[in-house]
Amino acid sequence: MNENASDGPSNQAEPRAAEPVFHRSAAVARMLRMPVATLRVWERRYGLSGAARSPGGQRLYSDADVRRLAVVRRLNELGHAISGLAGLDLEQLQRVAATHTDLLAAAQTVGMTQARQQAPLRPWRLAVIGRSLAIRFQRPALSDRLHRAFELIGLFDDVRQAAECLRASDLDALLIHEPQLHPNWLAALDAAAPAFADLPKAVLYGFASDAVCEGVANAGVALLRDPQPDAVLAQWLNHLSESATRSGQPEQPGLPGLPGLQQPSEAAAPRRWDDAALAGFAALPSKVACECPRHIAELLIQLSQFEAYSAECGLLSAADTELHAYLKTIAADSRVRFEAALEHVALHEGLLLPVSASRSASMKP
Repeated sequence: MNENASDGPSNQAEPRAAEPVFHRSAAVARMLRMPVATLRVWERRYGLSGAARSPGGQRLYSDADVRRLAVVRRLNELGHAISGLAGLDLEQLQRVAATHTDLLAAAQTVGMTQARQQAPLRPWRLAVIGRSLAIRFQRPALSDRLHRAFELIGLFDDVRQAAECLRASDLDALLIHEPQLHPNWLAALDAAAPAFADLPKAVLYGFASDAVCEGVANAGVALLRDPQPDAVLAQWLNHLSESATRSGQPEQPGLPGLPGLQQPSEAAAPRRWDDAALAGFAALPSKVACECPRHIAELLIQLSQFEAYSAECGLLSAADTELHAYLKTIAADSRVRFEAALEHVALHEGLLLPVSASRSASMKP
């Protein structure tokens, strides 16, 4: 072995640093989805980026310049004056963005609190089947944990007695304590009180087979195994109350011809952001190691595309119109939920929300 071999010149070339990439005004304007004339006005009036110039006199923007201009543009669309942003570096601009989103989140929280104070929920009207369950409602350990005031419309030994004394319109929900659920329990319940068939029901049960529990749960009845401490029972009841408040009405039966599927909600709102705006948001740096902001933006693009695809499929065959209308509505409902999730993540991370090209076009320089 030649011990001096390592002392000689290396035959391997030293790695070369990547050459910096520069972009011209027109390319930068396309990346930022803004008129090139606006970009030039910003440069002329405020010297916004300090861009270099080519031998021919054209402005050249580095990748760092483009990132900084993207934040400036978003802040400007949110109401910040260019003159106040021009002298800030990227880190300072991101702090402005974080402050803006923090204030927005605070205002949103205040608005939601005021809305709750202005429109308090009326008491939750309940009929209770089973005296042991009614007694538990009298315990502070349970009643003090309920988020919503409740009114016991009646205490009954069985559902038939409740049906003789009450109308379904008198109640918001039926709470039942049942020591055991047999295979025909739900059918017997509906036969004894047909007027309560569509009323939301919750059952605290002692014993039942998995098959019976599955059938009862598939019918839309909420189940909780007894015994449970008052804290767990209160948590269960709070969930039931909040679910009823969000829906505003009992769930509807499945679509004809589509057993097991639930009716979609009312027509969803139109898209908040187009694909280009979502793609731009997905490219923003994030503090979340799991890259959830990017994944949510990508899911929104896919859901919107499937929503449009389902609408087109519905036009191809009259026989499939109902199915594709259902799929389109489900996709739209999911898209609206993920739009809310994206806004929540953006507020948490101090990221600026996407701005669609249609909105950008309406902005003046």
